[in-house]
Amino acid sequence: MIGVVIGAVCAAIVATLAYRTRALTAGGAAAAFAVGTIVFGAGGWRGALVLFAFFIPSTLLSRIGRTRKRELTDAGKIGPRDARQVLANGGVAALCTLLALRGGATFTAAFAGAFAAASADTWGTEIGTLSRAVPRSIVTLRPVAAGLSGGITLVGTLATLAGAGCVALVGALAGVGAFWPVAAGGVAGAFVDSFLGASLQALRWCPGCARECETNPHRCGTSTVLRRGLEWLENDAINLAATLGGALVAGSLAAWIARAS
Repeated sequence: MIGVVIGAVCAAIVATLAYRTRALTAGGAAAAFAVGTIVFGAGGWRGALVLFAFFIPSTLLSRIGRTRKRELTDAGKIGPRDARQVLANGGVAALCTLLALRGGATFTAAFAGAFAAASADTWGTEIGTLSRAVPRSIVTLRPVAAGLSGGITLVGTLATLAGAGCVALVGALAGVGAFWPVAAGGVAGAFVDSFLGASLQALRWCPGCARECETNPHRCGTSTVLRRGLEWLENDAINLAATLGGALVAGSLAAWIARAS
């Protein structure tokens, strides 16, 4: 009980600071408080370190090159993260933290793998968007507009690997999952994100600007029409799928290593 109270206090402090610095909306801060309370309360300081390994670098990277990123709002939301974004990136990890109380090492690795996937995707997006190279679809390898989901560059790919490695390294040092299963989960989750983004995610067309986008309405205010993908499958759902994929891969590899040893 004391651990939960301490976790709630720590989560409240972090969420408030994130809201004050405009890293989160009010709803995003509330969601971050819920996720943080679970992670801090159930995962202790080790879980908190893994969470921070995702949240702090991701927040800092989002502030780099803001002007160019604002020009690429066709890819979806920009600015402070809202509740749906927070839950999409942290909901699976929070659930795995609770399951780890009874499931042991498998769910512990899954917890870190979920955050590694969120980190890998965020690093790849935030750094890859700034690349001057023309992105190519991970499915067709054809050029795509910068900022749209499913496009990859060499710089973005390297950033993806670094983002997964950052969380995996902190997790390994803190005793939350071995490095390679967590890192592999992070990379796998980012792949899921890019693959779904290039294939099943809703891609729309703005008749007013005559360009592809992922929002309805477009930033110009014009209603958009579905050009490809599933109407309901948008960026937050993709992020949720990515973190779930990261958790499944990291947890499965940890379980396989445990059985083999």
